Amino acid sequence: MTKENFIEFVETLRTDFLSDPSKWTNKTIDDYLEGIVRYVQDIQGYYDNTRQSVNSDNPDWKTISDILKGATIYE
Repeated sequence: MTKENFIEFVETLRTDFLSDPSKWTNKTIDDYLEGIVRYVQDIQGYYDNTRQSVNSDNPDWKTISDILKGATIYE
């Protein structure tokens, strides 16, 4: 994922929240930031369980986008 792809992803994530916040569990910035912390703590397990060859100790744009998406926790 390039920096430009990441920017597009974040814009899409924002648009998704603004268009239908009811499907997001973490509706406040406080809850969302807490969700990011929890997701970062567990992300290596996600990569291992889905057999992705990713080392979360060396994040790239895709890892960061996975964290932001994972912290949305859709209902």
